[in-house]
Amino acid sequence: MTTDTIRWGVLGVANIATGTVIPAIQQADGCEVVAIASRSAERAAAAATRLGIARAHGSYEALLADPEVDAVYVPLPNHLHAPWSIRALEAGKHVLCEKPLALGVDEAETMVAAAARTGGKLMEAFMYRFHPQWELVRNLIAAGRIGPLRMVNSWFTYEPQPEDDYRNVPEAGGGVLLDIGCYCVSVARFLFGTEPTVVGGAIRRDGHGVDIATAGILRFPEGESVFFCGGDHAHDQGVHLTGATGTITVDLPFTPDPSRPATIRVVTPDGEQTLESAVANSYTVEAERFAEAIRHDLPVPTPLDDALANLRVIEDVAAVAR
Repeated sequence: MTTDTIRWGVLGVANIATGTVIPAIQQADGCEVVAIASRSAERAAAAATRLGIARAHGSYEALLADPEVDAVYVPLPNHLHAPWSIRALEAGKHVLCEKPLALGVDEAETMVAAAARTGGKLMEAFMYRFHPQWELVRNLIAAGRIGPLRMVNSWFTYEPQPEDDYRNVPEAGGGVLLDIGCYCVSVARFLFGTEPTVVGGAIRRDGHGVDIATAGILRFPEGESVFFCGGDHAHDQGVHLTGATGTITVDLPFTPDPSRPATIRVVTPDGEQTLESAVANSYTVEAERFAEAIRHDLPVPTPLDDALANLRVIEDVAAVAR
């Protein structure tokens, strides 16, 4: 890749894309959003006009055929991640795909194979890891501030969604474990730096058979993690870390406010301290890092092995949960 600017195309006009991710990419150094596609030409045109995007395509195929697009962001429903990411890779585009990368490990492996076959960059969009609050937390752990890490407790919940929302549709890969439980699994693996064994779980399904509440218990070599995700709850999220000698609490671990510093509370025998991270938009940093990997032909910052490992744990939780 010789161009200094990575030119992005976006497959779909989902709210996460038009309301959050596209504006963030537009703020990223070395990135330009040049095209957006929808199955409706009118919706694509409306989104392009609203967001100041040069070209609107009335089909996903047309965007993938656009020679001015270097990289594609895929915010489609879960069951469309694999087919459209593969088609984008085969069209010569690099792909940043929303989490979860796929519906399961087998499907994700076909995506990994497509990336290897085409030479394209493929990355799962776990944007939370790019916020500086997590560098702060990991540095505190590495410095022994709370002693060896023993427990990661996490939770992520949101209010009931409309019945036709893809998160409530089994065929679309709906359910809270894939949608937001993936964050809880990811953050525990991220902090322990090892892979767990799933030792327990509980699941509650709605009338469509979609999991509306799921809890899991993970055992790592160094400690444990307990998580909960729910889709008929008040919106809430948090991560609480317990070490041998202290605790760390992260109030907005997964969707930190991009306009203000994140706060981290540390409690040790010496007392309580509140620390602030730098201000950052996780999506902007993610786009910059992905673009850098394309521009300089570097490994993507979140490797595909990580995405596969996360899906393995998710599958194991689903298998043992009752």
